[in-house]
Amino acid sequence: MKHVTVLVILLAAALFGMGCRASQPGSAEEQLAAATKKMTIGGKDWQNPKPDTPDVVKTGMEHFQHHCEVCHGLDGHNTGVPFAAKMSPPIADLGDADVQKYSDGQLKWIIENGIRFSGMPGWKGVLEDDEMWSIVRFLRHLPEKGSQGSPEIYKEAEEEHHNLENNSEHGGAAEQPHHHH
Repeated sequence: MKHVTVLVILLAAALFGMGCRASQPGSAEEQLAAATKKMTIGGKDWQNPKPDTPDVVKTGMEHFQHHCEVCHGLDGHNTGVPFAAKMSPPIADLGDADVQKYSDGQLKWIIENGIRFSGMPGWKGVLEDDEMWSIVRFLRHLPEKGSQGSPEIYKEAEEEHHNLENNSEHGGAAEQPHHHH
């Protein structure tokens, strides 16, 4: 009995250790996660009440840039977002065919509810329904990748980091540590 208890504890510790590792998921894990995501995303039959007009797309772009650019970049393709590919799972390029295959209702559902365990928050209670629908219209008309540049927050941080490195190299404030914001 004592040996069985020790074996169970060792097995549990090994399984726990495998589950806690910080490595990229394997292809089986990615396929399971993708299938689960597709099954849990609602809104497939919801119809977008906002007309597909330049004004609505512009409004959607403004809301997107205010709420979504920090992760998806100004263009929706993660341009200038230094951690986008380092997330697990990586932050979605919203121009990717897999994202664009979703119906408008599914995209609105994702914006509203988020995607659990992905880093995508739900915006219900922060954004109004018409704002979310306008963002969906913008997602259907994303600008070309890289055409909008990087979000200001990352430009400022990159500039500050560059200036601090230059000061250190040229005998400036080398003793003063710098911090990433």
